[in-house]
Amino acid sequence: MKITRRSLLAASAASATLAMPAIARAEATSIEFYFPVAVGGPITKVVDGLAADFMKENPDITVKPVYAGSYNDTITKAVTASKAGQGPQMAVLLSTDVFSLIDDDLILPFDNSADDKKWLSSFYPAFMANGEINGRSWGVPFQRSTIVLYYNKDAFKEAGLDPEKGPATWEEHAAFAAKLTKHDAQGTSRWGVQIPAAGFTYWLLQAMVSEAGGTMASDSGTKVHFDDPAMAAALQYWIDLNTVHHAHPAGIVDWGTTPRDFIEGRAAMIWHTTGNLTNIRSNAKFPFGVAMLPAHKRRGSPTGGGNFYLFKSASPAQQAASLRFIKWATSPQKAAEWGVATGYVATSPAAWQTQTMKDYVAGFPAAAVARDQLEFAVPEFSTHDNQRVTQLLDDELNAALLGKKTVAEALKTAQSGAVRLLRPYQKG
Repeated sequence: MKITRRSLLAASAASATLAMPAIARAEATSIEFYFPVAVGGPITKVVDGLAADFMKENPDITVKPVYAGSYNDTITKAVTASKAGQGPQMAVLLSTDVFSLIDDDLILPFDNSADDKKWLSSFYPAFMANGEINGRSWGVPFQRSTIVLYYNKDAFKEAGLDPEKGPATWEEHAAFAAKLTKHDAQGTSRWGVQIPAAGFTYWLLQAMVSEAGGTMASDSGTKVHFDDPAMAAALQYWIDLNTVHHAHPAGIVDWGTTPRDFIEGRAAMIWHTTGNLTNIRSNAKFPFGVAMLPAHKRRGSPTGGGNFYLFKSASPAQQAASLRFIKWATSPQKAAEWGVATGYVATSPAAWQTQTMKDYVAGFPAAAVARDQLEFAVPEFSTHDNQRVTQLLDDELNAALLGKKTVAEALKTAQSGAVRLLRPYQKG
């Protein structure tokens, strides 16, 4: 479905009719929400506890989390169920899914009153950016992250590097990685760095594109910039970590196994989501550091992770109950508790001022790195028809990483394919 000004106005009018009365008073009701399990750690137990705590405080509402697999699995199930009139009432989906959800006319905006707008203004702007489309706020930050660099302090000492300082630039990063790599007669026992490609290739590349001074898409989600020289520079740098510096595995590094390789000492540095912070802290048997990603022309990382979405198919009572839960779950204290339990970034400045978060940072300063990196963060790559566009891009990036295509060939194919997919969404 093509998004137009008329369809947006119609959606806004419908949301005002449906959501405004619902927000005023939540009736006794049951709601369910789909939740993705995509990173390490006991996330399901934390979410179950969150729902249980809410129900104790709100006995008129029953909340049932539904664990739907990966982010891609979750949006597929949420969209299918919603179109069939079988829920969910709310879901945690990628912040980048917003264009597709609007295009399918499945969700409602949250900014329906002055109180709502005041609440939405309490979040970090970097986390709100992906959900703000055509002057409306369609997503509420919850399970949010940036990419950070994890490094093994013992390996740094062994290589003669300062264990309290991560690499500050691309040049340092490559040099550190080369020093940290261990090659022997049996092969490579430790890589200097691993940057995972399988799963979220475009996301990791976007960090490098941002650092190279480029952007990957327009704010409107209708145009891509895969022919930007910064794209080529970023992809070539990633490849060169293997082919020139011999410090990164060849081909595709798996997203899910990268934290385990770090924990088990097979990688001295990794780029990964802050959502794995608690998992690594709980399982690493060595001191580790967390650093902002290295700069090239600038520092940079895309934001990532999931937003709460409110589905249009919910009844007015369910919309009201869902909104009550979302506001409760994103309150400063609950956001702080969520950040401590999971490693995701607490989504509002007020959350970082709670005693819970102050105590956490005092005992574990690395937890504040992702928050501080928000100063340099950019919205995660997102377009209309987002799943097909990102899959197209990932396929071409992986072809280049595997050596099946040159950087130029891969990006040219990705650009032409994305232009074709996005043409229906361009005005005129």
